[in-house]
Formats: sequence, C-alpha cells, structure tokens
Amino acid sequence: MSATNNSQSPSASANSTKSAKSSGKSAKSIAILAVALIAFSAIAVFQGATKIKLGLDLRGGTSVTLTPRATEGAKVTPEAISQAVEIIRQRVNSLGVAESEVAAQGSGTNRQIVISVPGETGEKIVELVGQTAELRFRQVLVEAAPNAASVNGDTQTVTLPNGVTPELSARFAALDCTNKVNLQGGNTEAPDAAVVACDRGGTGKYILAPAQVLGNMVSKATAAIDQQGAAGWYVSLDFNGEGATKFGALTSSVTGLAAPQNQVAIVLDGLVVSAPRINEAINGGSAQITGSFSQQEASNLANVLKYGALPLAFDQGEVLQVSPTLGTDQLNAGLLAGALGFLLIFLYSLMYYKALGLVTVASLLVASAIAYLSFLLLGEWLGFTLTLAGIAGAIVAIGITADSFVVYFERLRDEVREGRSIRSAAETGWVKARHTIIVADMVSLIAAALLYFFAVGGVRGFAFTLGLTTLIDLIVVFAFTHPLVSLISKSSFFANGHKLSGFSPKSLGMKIKTDVTENLKG
Repeated sequence: MSATNNSQSPSASANSTKSAKSSGKSAKSIAILAVALIAFSAIAVFQGATKIKLGLDLRGGTSVTLTPRATEGAKVTPEAISQAVEIIRQRVNSLGVAESEVAAQGSGTNRQIVISVPGETGEKIVELVGQTAELRFRQVLVEAAPNAASVNGDTQTVTLPNGVTPELSARFAALDCTNKVNLQGGNTEAPDAAVVACDRGGTGKYILAPAQVLGNMVSKATAAIDQQGAAGWYVSLDFNGEGATKFGALTSSVTGLAAPQNQVAIVLDGLVVSAPRINEAINGGSAQITGSFSQQEASNLANVLKYGALPLAFDQGEVLQVSPTLGTDQLNAGLLAGALGFLLIFLYSLMYYKALGLVTVASLLVASAIAYLSFLLLGEWLGFTLTLAGIAGAIVAIGITADSFVVYFERLRDEVREGRSIRSAAETGWVKARHTIIVADMVSLIAAALLYFFAVGGVRGFAFTLGLTTLIDLIVVFAFTHPLVSLISKSSFFANGHKLSGFSPKSLGMKIKTDVTENLKG
C-alpha cells in the first residue's frame, strides 16, 4: 500500500508566492491609476472644466496693432521694437494666456507690433500689455485744480515757485486736465527734465521736477491690500541698490519743505497716480503706489511693472475680433486624422498581436483619457489652449505611444521563443524592454523641450503637447500596460498559447514541435 505525496517542493512554493505578490502588485498599480483618473475627473467637473480651451486659430480671439510713437528721448529703432516685443510677450505669459502671438511687422520706421490673444477677453489683455509702464518718482513743484489758469491760481501774480520756468508755467496754464484727451497717458518724457502732468483721475494737475528714481530701479512689484482697510489695494515696490539710495535721498530732500514741495509724485505713463506727502526720509528700499485701486487694477499694475517699462510709447490701432483662421472644416479634418490614426493602430494590433493587441487598445484609451483630463485641467489652472499645432503634436504622440507597446510586446515574444513561459517572459521581457522605452521617450522629451524654449508661436504649442503626451506614455506603460500584461499572462488562454492569444507557435513563427505546448505552459 502506498501513500500519495501532495506537498509542493520548496521551489514550486516560492514561485507560487512570488507570482501571487506580482499579481497583487500589478492589480494595485492599475487600481491606483483608476482612482487617480476618477479623482481628477471629479476635480475637473467641480471646477467647471468641461470643455477644452481652443487657441486663436481654432476659436478666434482679439487682435490689435500698436504703432510706435517717437517722443523726446525715445527713438523708434529695430532694437527698441524687439525689446518691446519681448516685454509684451512676458507680460502676456505672466497673465496665464497660452498660445498668444506677439510679433513685429513691417520694416524700418514703419514697423508695428501685432498682438493676438485667444478668447473673448482678449481686448482687456491687449490694453493692459500695451501700457508703456514708464514709472517715475518726481518731486512736486506745483499742484493746482485741473483747469487752473496759473501756477498761483492768480493771473496777476508773476512770481514763480522755485524750479518753475516761464515755459513750464505757460505749459501748465495751457493744460486742461478736465479734457479726457489729456488723461490717456502714454507720454514718455525725458527723466532729466521737469514736466507738467495731470492726475490720472482728472482731479488736479502738477508741475514736477526731474525724476530722481526710475522704473528700472524697481526689483520687485506685488499687489497687496491694507489689512486695516483704509488704503484698500496698493502696489508694493522694492528697489535695487541704486534705487534704494536715490529714493532715500529724494525723500530726505523734501522732508520739511512747505506744501506742495514736500510731496513726491508717482508718475506712470505720464499721469500722476498719487502724490503723497513725505514726513520723514524713507531709506528701507521700499515704497507703495496707492490710488484707490481695485484688486484687478493693482494686480495688473504690479504685473506690467515686473518686466520694466516699454522703451517706446505706442498708439493703439483698431481692435479686431479675429475669426478662426482654420475654420470648422479644418478642425474636423485634424480630429478625423487623429481618429484614423487610432483606428489603424487598433486594426494593426489586433491583426498582428491577436488578443494581445487588446492591451494596446486599452492602453491607448487610457492614455487618451489622461491626455483629455490634462488638457481640461491645464486650461483651467494655467490657461493652456489647444491649437491645430497642438493637435498635430498629440497625433504624433500616438505613434510614440504605440512604439512603446511594440518594443515591449516584441521583447516578450522573443523571451517566449527562447523557451520561457508567458508568465516568466512578461517580467524578463519587461526588464529588457523598459530601458529602450525610457531612452526613446527621453529623446522625444528633449526634442520637445528644445522646440518649446527656442521656438515661438504655434511651434511651442506643438512642442508642449508632444512633451505632455510623451510623459503620459511613460505613465501608461509603467502603471497600466506592463501590469495588465502581467495579469493576463496568468490566464490559461494566454499561458497555453491559444491560437488567438498572439502566443501560438504560428503567431510566434516557431516550428511546431511536441514540446512547444510544454514550453508555453512552463
């Protein structure tokens, strides 16, 4: 009488335990990805991000032409135009407006700057970034009513205050600050000359001494609110070393003088924003611009001051609403091209890899879902807009993602051809394939980064989308594709090399031998 030994060998037990851990790890990875997708979908719905924001070429926007104006101390040169273009572009980007276009057109002294911003709110943004933002700190010499006829308010008096010439007095008398034409700003006066200027609200007019502190001496500008609620919103300025020294000297020189010469006017684009009385020297290197600002006005002013003044004054041309340059037909054609790309990859995967090709289909669907959520949330958080160039980048990324699957699947099939079981090949093949996948995606990421930082306009949209979708490819391959293959490799359908599994001897190009099935079963 004999007994049957049902105990497993130590090797079999260890393999079983290792397989169970691998299955648990793969399932956990897929579950985490699913939870993340659900969470970000909920965030998108909660924040109202239900539609992808389209760029200027797909949904239209606002366009304005700025014509440079030669003024005293500022000549229209190609260098000045190029500098203005860069400053305006920085201002637009700081406002979170993606896919905007800022470019110089024309030649010589006829050059103009064209600003195009997507969306319906483009006009306000164009008006903001077109501000000269020329900041000056000047001592007040004369302050009077907006339509005062003389510096003393008395036409019979001929004695002029210190620093006021007959020419300045005549210009002061001729300036009518009740006329809205004189409240448009944009003047670029030489900083070393005395000037006449209106209050930006049209409530007064001034004669101001030469500027001692300039906007290019400001190192930082931020919007803040008076915690006591008395001054409301204001702009806080920090000066660099030179600015701190000169601002301290300016405030020291006016302390103790009779009004209004104990005031320092803060002049922006030729208009007086505020003219506070200085009671003591300010040597800390900081100052504040007050003037009954709203939160948006204070934030906008701080934004334009961050990047310095435009080197030229500009006259704003007609503001135009730009219709989509491509139109609905072209947009539909781009989307159709993407859909056909998906379809062809699906068909090829199913024909060549049989049931294994379903992993490609599932992975691409997951990648598409992540990309769609990314476009929605980035549009809400960073102002990202999708253009036709961006759509092209996403279409190119379909091929990059499919390449990752091909690299992994071919490595897996090679391992099976060498005699390993499907379960073993799923892991050993992944170890050998992932290095190739990472290197290939890094090449795409480097190319996308170089295009983004060294190109302008639509090319940046292409580069951004290409880089984003390449990162998504890495996430999907590591967190979904490989774990899914690990799970299905344990099913009898794949492990036994079913003719529709993609691992049959015929699919693998192997000669049919009696031990083929045994190799597949492992």
